[in-house]
Amino acid sequence: MLTLDDIQSWPKAELHSHLDGAMRLTTMIEMADQQGKRNLLPASSLEGLKIELAKIDHSANLHEYLAWFKYTIGLMQSEEALHRIAFEMAEDFAKENVRYVEVRFGPVLHTQEGLTLEQVLDAVIAGLEQAKSTYGIEYGIIVCALRDRFVEASLEQAHLAVRYAKRGVVAFDLAGAEAGNPAKQHLEAFYYARNHLLGLTVHAGESWGPESIHQALFFCGAHRIGHGITLNQDPELLNFVRDHQIPLEICPTSNVQTQVVSSYEEHPIAELVRSGVAVTINTDSRLFSHTNSSGELFLAHTRCGLTAEETREVVLNGFKHAFLSHKRKMELLEEAKSLISI
Repeated sequence: MLTLDDIQSWPKAELHSHLDGAMRLTTMIEMADQQGKRNLLPASSLEGLKIELAKIDHSANLHEYLAWFKYTIGLMQSEEALHRIAFEMAEDFAKENVRYVEVRFGPVLHTQEGLTLEQVLDAVIAGLEQAKSTYGIEYGIIVCALRDRFVEASLEQAHLAVRYAKRGVVAFDLAGAEAGNPAKQHLEAFYYARNHLLGLTVHAGESWGPESIHQALFFCGAHRIGHGITLNQDPELLNFVRDHQIPLEICPTSNVQTQVVSSYEEHPIAELVRSGVAVTINTDSRLFSHTNSSGELFLAHTRCGLTAEETREVVLNGFKHAFLSHKRKMELLEEAKSLISI
């Protein structure tokens, strides 16, 4: 049996982490005070915030879970705030031995008080660059379009992502509630991103059935699937995903919180791994899921049923399936193989 310290010591890659879900609680309070937005928060003290944010564990569905992000997004409307949060997010990952992190967010969500899309991205890049120079952690940025926005909005985000492709952006994503917001409505944005050689990932099969995964793959051309928990409901699609080694970005705690699965013990991750699907394990939201990369891997091992060998496999998958150059992926992968022993 692996210990949490064992996993903490392993080099890791984080492929699915939302910037607006990675704020520290102490930072929330400090920023609310600095910005005169204390009334934005559901509680005024650190302990009160912990109690209030624990309620997210009882979300009825993904829609209720996503509603909690209003508390962070409202504080992320200045360059200073975005720089700080990006730096602290990468710093927290670096301190648990994450060597490479992909940070995703929807830039348009941070333009509510006058910032341009470019100012938003520049501020995040500056924060991540500071963390890279301080801790050596490498990063990639995934620009998220939003399922419930107009097609024109998602195309604008795709154009933004392409403009920053040589400045840290590695992929384009579609996030938000799946119900009533099919991915195929955003084909033009994905065509543009794909035609300009960006990596593609889509949140799918998180709160909707395998048909959502099907759309992500065959309409949007996704290279990876965010979550993909409902994949095992369609054996033929599962075989396709396995045979083509299309990776799933699984986030166990988030999946339990959003009621996609009833418990860690009922999570299909072990079944997917044993079916030969390329699985990665990620945090989704460090803040709202009260977690980190090591903690998610430890839960997958101790409660979701992964063996020590399988846990090592999914850690290595994080490097194999990162949106990095093949050369850099292989360098990080070989280093990780040499350092992860069971």
